[in-house]
Amino acid sequence: MTLVSKIERIYAGGLGTLKPEGQTTGMYKRQVSGAVHVQKNGIVGDQHADTRVHGGPEKAVHHYPAEHYSKLAARFPHCVDECVPGSLGENVSAYDLTEKTVFIGDIYQLGTSILQVSQPRTPCWKINHRFDTEHMSLFVASERITGWYYRVIQPGLIQEGDLIHLLDRAAHRFSIDEFWNVQLQHRPNIDDLLDLQATRGLNEEWKRRLAERAKWLQKQS
Repeated sequence: MTLVSKIERIYAGGLGTLKPEGQTTGMYKRQVSGAVHVQKNGIVGDQHADTRVHGGPEKAVHHYPAEHYSKLAARFPHCVDECVPGSLGENVSAYDLTEKTVFIGDIYQLGTSILQVSQPRTPCWKINHRFDTEHMSLFVASERITGWYYRVIQPGLIQEGDLIHLLDRAAHRFSIDEFWNVQLQHRPNIDDLLDLQATRGLNEEWKRRLAERAKWLQKQS
């Protein structure tokens, strides 16, 4: 299969406290050296503060493109020292895989593990608090530089330098970027919503939300 990229860094663990209100977050992950185990719920030793919305089988591993940090640093120059790989709470950092080239349902081999793209990451207010700046989460969303989550198809070991191979691509339309292009529209095309909802490999909760939105738009029209 085609070589796509390689793992530059792996991050895990990392509970910390957000200023100024003191919420606990799992964004403060630490770089891990050597091989780590990837199981159904993610990297062994990884931590999540709010397991209602983070972690679990459908958000087992978070991948964020390393090249996006230069864009964040350019937009928020007062945060340049903090805009470095790992600071958005990702587990896997790599170059050459982006939201425009990664598709919903893609299956990749990383080390001895096999992972499937299940959904984009949805940026939230905690990003603003993490960097002590307003509007960063909005910028991440509007630029569609959100990263994505994998579910684990086959547990295994990963480490820095492991190659990332695309094993299978079920969907040839909905990249992560195109997912957001449809989802972020005020009144998206109903057929686009339904096509996105039907994409093989998409998380079931997103399928439900997209179907409900399409149904609501159909009633309005």
